[in-house]
Amino acid sequence: MNKHCRVVITGMGVVSPVSLSLEGLWEALTCGRSGVRPLVSDGGVPLPIRYSSAITDFTGDVEQFGELDANLNKSIRKASKTMSREILMAVAATNLALNNARWSQGQIPPQRVGVSFGSDYIVTTPEELMTGVQTCITDGKFDFTRWAAKGLPKMTPLWQLKYLPNMPASHVAILNDFEGPSNSMTLREASVGAVIGESVNIIRNGKADAMLVGTTGTRVHPYKLVQAIQLEDLTPPDADPVTACRPFDRDRCGTVLGEGAGAMLLESEQSAQKRGATILAEVVAGTYSSTFDKSGNDRREETLVRVMKRLFELTETKPNEIGHINAHGLGSISCDRAESQAIKKIFGDYDIPVTTAKGNFGNLGAGSGTIELIAGVLTIKNQTLFPTLNYKTHAPDCPIKVVKEEQTTKNQSFIKLTVNPQSQASAVLVRKYE
Repeated sequence: MNKHCRVVITGMGVVSPVSLSLEGLWEALTCGRSGVRPLVSDGGVPLPIRYSSAITDFTGDVEQFGELDANLNKSIRKASKTMSREILMAVAATNLALNNARWSQGQIPPQRVGVSFGSDYIVTTPEELMTGVQTCITDGKFDFTRWAAKGLPKMTPLWQLKYLPNMPASHVAILNDFEGPSNSMTLREASVGAVIGESVNIIRNGKADAMLVGTTGTRVHPYKLVQAIQLEDLTPPDADPVTACRPFDRDRCGTVLGEGAGAMLLESEQSAQKRGATILAEVVAGTYSSTFDKSGNDRREETLVRVMKRLFELTETKPNEIGHINAHGLGSISCDRAESQAIKKIFGDYDIPVTTAKGNFGNLGAGSGTIELIAGVLTIKNQTLFPTLNYKTHAPDCPIKVVKEEQTTKNQSFIKLTVNPQSQASAVLVRKYE
């Protein structure tokens, strides 16, 4: 591995609850604009949660995928028939990132460009199952023995292709003729560190000159809503939607569910310079860790400590050399406590500034990680720390310095942290390119 090979970010794209553009995302973060709103029921059926950050202005129409040549436009229109919402958001975010990078096919040989994408598990919709399920109802009950012969043949041809978690990377690679290394990660919120860590190593190992990376997810899918209500700390139905998600605040009471996708183009410094790209920042390293405890104990603090220690080992960096933490900041009592304690253990007396974007849009599943990482890159670019929306009162169990108001900074680097309920965590170190 060539440790001296610098890996840089040359393009970024977002499909987020607050904006479909980088400029809109930054405006929302600095002005304290929230993407949380009442969740509209489908067909008059009451929904089990009242608020979400579902993206109402993303329809999946190809016009929202950024500038496209005629052939790519035609290919996306045809392929979209086998794309779930998560995949549609992923493809849109990647094309926006390529536009931002001023990418055009042929600049780099196809064999030298790869794709790595992270996601939640992707599940089918009730509508897709309805006809097949109805054919298996006997005496008012679902008869599973009838499914293979009666129900399954009623399913739309190729329906499974819409819900395979490797399909975001697959579609992106096929549509853009990227023939280099390709991989998919299904680590929920922790996907971003694994995706970026692997891609940085691929470039430094000389297996590719560029990697298109990202994450996508939705937590407002009907089946996922049911699971989240059963297993996760959600904002109570009577909460004020404007302040529904309060990361690290004393009065935090749970998170809000949403959806989104983000993508970035990573290149070797040599590749970026050769094609005259604008370099936005440098990715120093990304790392991922998992802690399994069959007893069901919460091990998130332990895993977050581990990924940060590993990040410093990989980069030979000291804690006091980091400008700020772009935190997971879920807004739940237990997760924020675990993350705060982990940060304190690593940084000690160094009162490092901590900010998070989840006050603006809650938990977008795997999609959160890359969107929030992009927000960190914009922080370096604009030399401004955006405030943590809805953070008002210090919480004794969160002994960290949370950014409460927008402030200018000479910030040169940051760490992006993510963690999921299964105690899988990741960390990415990004610094200003000089």
